[in-house]
Amino acid sequence: QVQLVESGGGLVQAGDSLSLSCTFAGRTFISYSMSWFRQTPGEGRQFVAGMNWNGGTTLYADSVKGRFTISRDNAKNTVFLQMTDLKPEDTAVYYCAALMSIVVVFGADDYNYWGQGTQVTVSS
Repeated sequence: QVQLVESGGGLVQAGDSLSLSCTFAGRTFISYSMSWFRQTPGEGRQFVAGMNWNGGTTLYADSVKGRFTISRDNAKNTVFLQMTDLKPEDTAVYYCAALMSIVVVFGADDYNYWGQGTQVTVSS
């Protein structure tokens, strides 16, 4: 069974930066594509960014392109989301997700494993 634990959320002001981390345990990390999703009250989980096992493929939602960067350290079984120029509309609970696949997919329903989520709040 895969366990995912996010950390790094918090309250920041518009224009600030924040970095999220997600540690992976329980299976072979490089067998999994890793993605970040976010969710606001009353909405479904939306794809933010994803990366395949070796970083050769990275995908971003249009709303975060140029501001957010996903990366992974396969030696430390960790995936990161570096967020810059944060906006109030980035406020959400952020989740990391793992899919045993060589490709990155956008649909939340496709992912096998989820972290518990970490709150990011951006004040204006």
